[in-house]
Amino acid sequence: MQIKTGDTVVVIAGKDKFTKDKKGNRVPTTGKVLKVYPKTNRVVVEGVNKVTKHQKPTQANQNGGKVEMEAPIDASNVMLLDPKVNKPTRVSIKIDENGKKIRVSKKSDYEFK
Repeated sequence: MQIKTGDTVVVIAGKDKFTKDKKGNRVPTTGKVLKVYPKTNRVVVEGVNKVTKHQKPTQANQNGGKVEMEAPIDASNVMLLDPKVNKPTRVSIKIDENGKKIRVSKKSDYEFK
């Protein structure tokens, strides 16, 4: 999996593919990756795939009630956002002179940190 925690991604498939901007136009949904589950090939993206969870009262949450949270989506439904061209991009892996793997954008040769 070439998506890491903290990356900015674009949703390319699913019910959250588009959102509306201030003018009411449909724009692709972008968000920051909060958590990555490599074994199941899923990611949690900020503001995407919101679900309502009913919680019982606990010590931390005295009232309980409905809590809205992000649920994981499949990693194949998101693409990394290339900051140079501000578009979704595929990623290749290159090895530098020290033998360290670096993720590189196919569109603009941008190196992701």
